[in-house]
Amino acid sequence: MKTNISIIGVPMDLGQSRRGVDMGPSALRYAGAIEKLEELDFQIIDLGDIPINRPAQSDLNDGSNLKNLKQVIEANQQLGDMVDQEVKKGNFPLIFGGDHSIAIGSLAGVSKHYENLGVIWYDAHGDLNSEETSPSGNIHGMPLAVSLGIGHDNLINISNYTPKVKPENIVIIGARSLDPGERAVIRDKGIKVFTMHEIDRMGMSQVMEESIDYLKERTDGVHLSLDLDGIDPSEAPGVGTPVLGGITYRESHLAMEMLEESGIITSAEFVEINPILDEKNKTATVAVALMGSLFGEKLK
Repeated sequence: MKTNISIIGVPMDLGQSRRGVDMGPSALRYAGAIEKLEELDFQIIDLGDIPINRPAQSDLNDGSNLKNLKQVIEANQQLGDMVDQEVKKGNFPLIFGGDHSIAIGSLAGVSKHYENLGVIWYDAHGDLNSEETSPSGNIHGMPLAVSLGIGHDNLINISNYTPKVKPENIVIIGARSLDPGERAVIRDKGIKVFTMHEIDRMGMSQVMEESIDYLKERTDGVHLSLDLDGIDPSEAPGVGTPVLGGITYRESHLAMEMLEESGIITSAEFVEINPILDEKNKTATVAVALMGSLFGEKLK
């Protein structure tokens, strides 16, 4: 019997500096995400969108270099609580972003239910910065570091525990833009990374086989965090931080199909869709197509 899917929208653009990504959940719904999943015989529980508080002028000088820290914490705490409840009910949490800072809450809600949660970070970036290493102060470049217990105390302790994930349980796929501080974390923590160099040399099939085998050995559940900027901007243009030379549409479908066949994915999020920067909702349409493959859509 197929698991129920609980959809939670997080219309937040406060983890970065370009407006518009808060419309991501609406873009995904408009592109037919719910209809796609219903066609695959899932029972969909759409919990709507978490309300996001905009910062007051007085919040902008809170003594932190991190932008919108208070609001990002509030939203992620609420998301973590909602995800926690859905996992307790036996439902599959599927989160629609919003910028990638929402992964802090996703992982906070999921990880407490697993001894060794695995994470696949499908992204052009490592998102391993902290207040000390970030060039921008944008929290959407920090969620993986925060989940490892690196960063501001109030961020890492969302849901009252830290860390959410162990470095040896993470696989980053598609990286091609890493800051010096992020490279240091990858090196120091021994995080497994398949950059575009490896994808080009090995092919996506081998990259996914190795990723799945690696995580199957050591985890009891795997969260997929898929940032649409992992895909090449020629095919997913509606993202705030596009990086040329990304994963292709077809490679991404293959990756999702192999994850579905492996049976290891227990929660997921699709983030960083910015309709203002998009072309006729193309990026959300790509995301919905990839959801289809992740949840078992087949050509025959």
